[in-house]
Amino acid sequence: MAKLGRSALAAASLLTLVYLPALAQQVTGTLGSPSATTTLSGKQLPPPDPRFGGVINQKASESKAWWAPSIVPPKGAPNVLLIMTDDVGFGAPGTFGGVVPTPALDRIANSGIRYTNFHSTALCSPTRAALITGRNHHVAGFGVVGEIATGFPGYNSIIRKENGTIGTILRENGYATSWFGKNHNTPFYQASQAGPFDQWPTGLGFDYFYGFVGGDASQWQPNLFRNTTPIYPFQGASDWNLTTAMADEAIQHMKQLKEVAPDKPFLVYYVPGGTHAPHHPTPEWITKISDMHLFDGGWNTLRETIFANQKRLGIMPAEAKLTPWPKELPEWDSLGWEEKKLFTRQMDVYGAYLAYTDHEIGRVIQAVEDLGQLDNTLIIYISGDNGASAEGMLNGTPNEFTTFNGVAVPVKDQLLWYEFWGSERTFPHFAAGWAWAMSTPFKWVKQVASHFGGTAQGMAMSWPGRVKDVGGIRRQFHHIIDIVPTILEATGVAAPATLNGIKQRPFDGVSMMYTWDKASVTGPSRRKTQYFEMLGNRAIYNDGWVAATTPATLPWALSTATPPDVITGYNWELYNIRQDPTESNDLAAKLPDKVKQMQALFYSEAKKYDALPLDNSSLARWNTPRPSLTAGRTLFTYSGELSGVPPSAAPRILDKSYTITAEVEIPEGGRFGGYGLFLSKGELGIGRGKPVFLYNLLDLQRTIWEGPELTPGKHSIVFDFKSDGPGLGKGGTGVLSVDGQEVARKSMDHTIPITFPEDESFDVGLDTRTGVALLEHRYDPPFKFTGKIKKLTVKLEPVQ
Repeated sequence: MAKLGRSALAAASLLTLVYLPALAQQVTGTLGSPSATTTLSGKQLPPPDPRFGGVINQKASESKAWWAPSIVPPKGAPNVLLIMTDDVGFGAPGTFGGVVPTPALDRIANSGIRYTNFHSTALCSPTRAALITGRNHHVAGFGVVGEIATGFPGYNSIIRKENGTIGTILRENGYATSWFGKNHNTPFYQASQAGPFDQWPTGLGFDYFYGFVGGDASQWQPNLFRNTTPIYPFQGASDWNLTTAMADEAIQHMKQLKEVAPDKPFLVYYVPGGTHAPHHPTPEWITKISDMHLFDGGWNTLRETIFANQKRLGIMPAEAKLTPWPKELPEWDSLGWEEKKLFTRQMDVYGAYLAYTDHEIGRVIQAVEDLGQLDNTLIIYISGDNGASAEGMLNGTPNEFTTFNGVAVPVKDQLLWYEFWGSERTFPHFAAGWAWAMSTPFKWVKQVASHFGGTAQGMAMSWPGRVKDVGGIRRQFHHIIDIVPTILEATGVAAPATLNGIKQRPFDGVSMMYTWDKASVTGPSRRKTQYFEMLGNRAIYNDGWVAATTPATLPWALSTATPPDVITGYNWELYNIRQDPTESNDLAAKLPDKVKQMQALFYSEAKKYDALPLDNSSLARWNTPRPSLTAGRTLFTYSGELSGVPPSAAPRILDKSYTITAEVEIPEGGRFGGYGLFLSKGELGIGRGKPVFLYNLLDLQRTIWEGPELTPGKHSIVFDFKSDGPGLGKGGTGVLSVDGQEVARKSMDHTIPITFPEDESFDVGLDTRTGVALLEHRYDPPFKFTGKIKKLTVKLEPVQ
């Protein structure tokens, strides 16, 4: 008996030796008691299981119980509310000189500090990967957006395990972690019900996820998930909008957490879809902003207004110059009346979406105060994950996926959507001229990593009592990778050496906490060097100097033309941004040796951070082979109901011939692009049960094959399409047959060439988001088949 007890005590002594480094930091209560807590050294996450520290004899009455201490963050560690909006140019929000009111961002800036020299990667998912890992975007696997991932370490859209996220680190140190909104960091080929789920938010260190997967989503009918399960709260709720719903969800989540565990701090990663297309504010916000007439004067006048505001607010120094308007974009005064009418409407809706998004963020911030947590919360509000988007092309579009398929929509056709712009009947984006204006005072826009118009983001930080220079402005150069080190220093949590047994790569960023003191106003930046690269455009910052390539292609003009040689086909520019913060005075011709020095530094950094090989292709990368659940398959078979399958896991019918066969039993009795084989619901009992195949060409044209009404019983319905290819987007001839008899034959001049809307899904037996029909054969999801589907077969022919 005694011998057993002594062994237990020896184990307890060993436990003390093992745990001492951690316990030496902060321990509360008596070790072994249920209420004891400890912080971690942080070097190994998760820490090893502690050895039992009590006494075990044969009888419980002669033994001593012992509980491992609960892991908690360091004393005084704040909650963290990390906010980032989407596709917001530097000059868009009122907080940074824009004309759109953004009182929530104002609130954080006025109670904390504004940063005017803070930078992203110039594109969505790369910025987001860098933000949550603290590593450069190529190191984090996102040299480009996941939709065009390629098989190189810097471009494969996989966050390697050596790059643990801020969610994982804080969770292992006792934080409650959650993610609300856009998830653009799950590889597309892992986004189905089959997983794996280690690259979903719940596998990246966030205990709770409520949001959508992909680059964008309708705010009226999104591809919405709770953790890894698709949900459809918008069905039957005509006024439902995700922008409000996710604020409600985050507020309830924080409230519940603080009521159940008041002392447990939270990390809330809050990333709404606004203002990425589709621009989907509520009608009330459209009316409110339209009535302000903020954009009636056009983009050239607006740009001058924004720049004047920036100087007045101190966002831009007195010596800063407004960069010139590009010759590739039309001047506002050169436009006709119809163009001005349409483009103003586009911008009114965008402005409404920005104001609406900021308003809902304001509700989340107010909820933190209402919970009594504001003084103990570090709030970081990043305005945009890249520059303003010119992906609406020169004239804008009622459906963003026309751009991604290389289709420009004429102004006269867009006016058909004028009254509905921003509603669930559109998936809209504005004209490229507005994007350039929203990037004031800089040159270029989203996608262009070489210039600040693509990378400069307004950002504000507040933490009452800790951020000393309330209302201050900082001009030190910083980057999105600096956020994780800042959060770790603020929380007192150490960067782990290993995570789940994997040695961790050091962070590429530096903490920004040094800027919180008033003495830092004119102090130097602790970030000395930063490279930029996206789609072949590149730049290097070093100690106040920037060398950058001149973009060889226009981000608003998608083209199948062969790009120039990625190394030799670009000119380089040179700027001294201490004297020229807007990059308006190119010094390359005067200082060629400095250019060569900066070029050499870029390539050194590119090699160090997995940016090689450089690739300036775009269309080719859309269609590059990737890991896929459908790779090599030509025959797909389904039965009963199946819903929510993403395009990556569904039969890909683009640019090929195919046959769809449905064996059904009849009982008695994506709006913006896609296809559907269904039975008509009819009108007033007439036409019910007619087999219909409908092909929706990006909401621009619908082709319908229709057969006779089916009698009760078993039937075989076949749609056979023969492509006119080879080539992208070729038309073809489709034949609809019922029980072996042809019932309809039609031809199409064009099909969708590159991609279907990514927020729609492949469904069998029902339709879960938006109906593929518009007027004729229109139906409201969920549109369920009331008969039986014995078997549905999709047969694909080779790509032509």
